[in-house]
Amino acid sequence: MKIKSGDTILLVSPDNKSFMVVVEEGKSFSSHMGILDLSAALGKEWGETIVSSLGNDFVLLNPTVEQKIMKVRRATQIVYPKDAALILFKTDVRAGARVVEAATGSGALTIALANSVAPSGKVYTYEKREQFMNNAKDNVRRAGLSEYVEFNCGDAREGFKEKDVDVAILDLPSPWYGIPAAYEALASGGRIASISPTYNQVERTAESLEEAGFVRIETVELIMRNYQVKKGKTRPDNRTVAHTGFLTFAFKGISDVDARESK
Repeated sequence: MKIKSGDTILLVSPDNKSFMVVVEEGKSFSSHMGILDLSAALGKEWGETIVSSLGNDFVLLNPTVEQKIMKVRRATQIVYPKDAALILFKTDVRAGARVVEAATGSGALTIALANSVAPSGKVYTYEKREQFMNNAKDNVRRAGLSEYVEFNCGDAREGFKEKDVDVAILDLPSPWYGIPAAYEALASGGRIASISPTYNQVERTAESLEEAGFVRIETVELIMRNYQVKKGKTRPDNRTVAHTGFLTFAFKGISDVDARESK
């Protein structure tokens, strides 16, 4: 497939640094190894190269979801790919799913969710701080996933507009305040995921989930270690992202009273 205007590409320099940009006619990109005319990428195949003003070859790659997440412009802390991947599997986010998210933050998890619900699903994300929402919009646009996301400037703790959704995601300082809204938005048996950095947040979240009528509540933490691989010198990477957050998952149960009222 040839690269066309509007495509998001990953530029990889000779010293293995990478930059994510959107290709447009007449647009240039300045790097530590020279200026690149992005028009030169148009019509190229993935894996080909373009040459900078200093004569350096940059490889043109189709960025993965992980790379799109890690290249967001950060206005807030982000959900890392290792955590985003488990959230997707644990909550069964798939093509056609409808997902509500609070809060959007920098849009890193929004990108992972949108990529998974495409081409027929939708992510409804809520962020009460307009400057954060605007930054997230730009990040999602650069990732090429805007059509699968609906942005809402507001506090999701006051309730989601959407009903009978498949999944609810809470990335809030006090997620227990968002649990009632998530319960109301979810279809029976719907899944919820909450992200929190500390033990006390997890304890109160789990307690609130049980009180609200959620079942099969579990909390996990993922630790991932990268390695520097060189012949005779392989060792753990000096820089490791260790604790990023605790992930709490549950399913929406339905009480006998709720069941009778729905009939």
